[in-house]
Amino acid sequence: MKVSIITPSFNQGQFIERTLQSVADQTGAEIEHVVFDGGSTDKTIDILKRYGSSIRWESRKDKGQADAVNKGISATDGDIIGWLNSDDIYYPGAIAKIVAFFNDHPDIDLVYGMADHIDTEDKVFESYPTEPWSYQRLKETCIICQPAAFFRRSVVEQLGLLDETLNYCMDYEYWLRLAEHGIRFAYLEGKLAGSRLYAENKTLSARVAVREEINDMFKKKFGAVPIPWLCNYAHVVVGSRIGRISLPIFHAPEVGIRAILAELRWNKRVTFAMLKHFLRRI
Repeated sequence: MKVSIITPSFNQGQFIERTLQSVADQTGAEIEHVVFDGGSTDKTIDILKRYGSSIRWESRKDKGQADAVNKGISATDGDIIGWLNSDDIYYPGAIAKIVAFFNDHPDIDLVYGMADHIDTEDKVFESYPTEPWSYQRLKETCIICQPAAFFRRSVVEQLGLLDETLNYCMDYEYWLRLAEHGIRFAYLEGKLAGSRLYAENKTLSARVAVREEINDMFKKKFGAVPIPWLCNYAHVVVGSRIGRISLPIFHAPEVGIRAILAELRWNKRVTFAMLKHFLRRI
């Protein structure tokens, strides 16, 4: 079984060598690793050159992360596809575990494992909140850690590539799209990857924009935004205004008002479920 690992990259010279090495250290399958770089101006290119023929790469301006991943998928032919960002890492033995799982479960199309949030020095500071597979839970929160997810190429052949109009939640939209069309998911209870979280990365530096894009995506895809995501958005907006995300209980009314306004914005109404959600907290 051949595994294709796709790494989108742009100015991640601080981390990309650790990403490349974490793939190079994997065993248990024939592995091809491709890097599509968006024209980095830091030390990324020098690092890529040092890895020689063990990876394939190109560096030129692209249309963003989703475009880079799609190019990588299209340029490879592995039976199994993994997507590892240029600041994330695989843990030792991750690919061997994934290949064994797919071999033992031919009915499964996508498998995702457990993961950690790691800091700039690769130190684990919390577990990523993955959960056993549930489509309903996936709609409420993203229970899949993207670098710990792998899928068969047949999934792409059936349902296409990532949505290149998205800047932040292209992975989440993809998981929802696959689940909506009956792709079979499975949860592997083992740590597979480290997802890096630090002040400058895209997820943390644009908290409000990320939630807005997720809400827009839900509105377009399903016609309405789930209450947990509206509340998440409200929490982040209020938190960003006072300089932190962890809010004491006396800010709950402000969060509730913001969530109700968010429901009016995206769902064009205020539901009883939304009101009940916050009445329980006042």
